[in-house]
Amino acid sequence: MKNPASRPFRRRLPAVAAVLLCLTLTGCVGFWGERRHHESSSVVQFLYPNKDLPFIQPQIPTLRLPLRVGVAFIPPGTPENPSGIYSVQANFTEQQKTDLLRKVAAQFKALPFVQSIEIIPTTYLRPGGGFENLDQLRAMLGIDVVVLIAYDQAQNSRDTEASVAYWTIVGAYVVPAQRNSTNTLMEAVVYDIPSRSLLFRAPGTSAMINNATLFRSEHELQKDSARGLEEASAQMTTNLAREIELFKVRAREQPDSIRIEHKPGYTGGGMLDGGFAGLLVVLLGLGLHRSRP
Repeated sequence: MKNPASRPFRRRLPAVAAVLLCLTLTGCVGFWGERRHHESSSVVQFLYPNKDLPFIQPQIPTLRLPLRVGVAFIPPGTPENPSGIYSVQANFTEQQKTDLLRKVAAQFKALPFVQSIEIIPTTYLRPGGGFENLDQLRAMLGIDVVVLIAYDQAQNSRDTEASVAYWTIVGAYVVPAQRNSTNTLMEAVVYDIPSRSLLFRAPGTSAMINNATLFRSEHELQKDSARGLEEASAQMTTNLAREIELFKVRAREQPDSIRIEHKPGYTGGGMLDGGFAGLLVVLLGLGLHRSRP
């Protein structure tokens, strides 16, 4: 026989379930309300890891043509992951890094004053290795100039103001929207190792914001991470091509800032341009003509 006292309780079950569901969803908001992820590698931290040591004063670079160039990714730093904050790993795979290194290497390999280009494994660089690490690479691989690539990506996800409109007690899959922001910086710096001199740099950036439901937020952040890295990489390689051309012009027009020498047996363009060799011939001819009695 059914207990009549249990009937009111059964009538209250939907209301109790609704309250529990609200409390559960509220707890989710407290856990999912804000997420952050920051992943980076830094040129400054790699080259100057010890802030107590004096800054290394660069000298006027002497480029001995043809150049041997190395290209490498700087080892990443420790990603920020504060206690209690969920983080999404960046989708920067080793294959993507290798592809980018090959693109950068191709830009230098096409230059007539570059003898060879060496893709350096990241394992050859130590976190905070500094110029001492670069000196070791120079001795081991015979490179004169190194192209160091670094990246910085920060992601944030938080509830939007409109998220309240999505609350319901009907089901758990209708949830607050999340506003995701992804900001990415990619940078290539070109150093002459012996002189510790920065020859030029080329940055690339990407910024994006979108909205996603709570249960798709992680998926969208991962997509934005991969897309941000791709966009920043493409912009960096475009800027790198332009900076190479500007550097060639600066080397011709400002000989006091960059010295150019030839390695034994090299007869290419002395000022990073084939036309300079012809100019030397003309000047030499004029000098011989004036020296005649």
